[in-house]
Amino acid sequence: MNPEIFTKNLAQNGIELTEKQKQQFATYYEELIATNEKVNLTRITDKEEVYSKHFYDSVTPLIEFKELFEGNKTLCDVGAGAGFPSLPIKILQPDLKVTIIDSLGKRLNFLKALIEKLGLENVTLVHSRAEDAGKNPALREKFDLVTGRAVARMSVLSEYCLPLVKKDGYLIALKGPKAQEELNDAKKAIKILGGEVQEVKELVLPNSTDERTLIVIKKVAITPKKYPRQAGTPARKPL
Repeated sequence: MNPEIFTKNLAQNGIELTEKQKQQFATYYEELIATNEKVNLTRITDKEEVYSKHFYDSVTPLIEFKELFEGNKTLCDVGAGAGFPSLPIKILQPDLKVTIIDSLGKRLNFLKALIEKLGLENVTLVHSRAEDAGKNPALREKFDLVTGRAVARMSVLSEYCLPLVKKDGYLIALKGPKAQEELNDAKKAIKILGGEVQEVKELVLPNSTDERTLIVIKKVAITPKKYPRQAGTPARKPL
């Protein structure tokens, strides 16, 4: 989708972009492509694909679960890479307080420069492995919302993310098609970590055949102190 169709699709879902927001997305695209020539941020570089598969895809949780984002919420994005999904959501919801956790310094350098160019406030960057972040008292169980997109299978993602979610907060996982089997495999892990599956929403990106699945997990109990396990263990030995 081109920028005009992107704007139109958002409007059809009750989100009217201001001129400032339109320019922020345009700048985001320009900076992404320019930096991608030096740092590997994305294999998707076509403008229409970036607007569809990165920008629109990133804001689907805000479209589908708007009520979760209402009020002065805090959001932590684990393994955000080039800032997806948190920064497109932040552009649309400027009052959201965002923390981005990523383990690669080069990506964080890109995000720091991008955030300044976009004029975004209340965005904190944390250079850390997800497992270490989950043990950090400044981050553990501090966030209303935690997002993960294209990071890991659901059982592993849950161990990365649920320790960061405060009780009665939510983990929102942005997944591809047919994620139900992956979710079934993760049910034990989700329960151990204090989560409960709240909703699974399957959708297709506009003007395409690209299928997506949004999984919302509510944090119903405190995560046991031994989780997350040390760096590398969740991926090697999923719960």
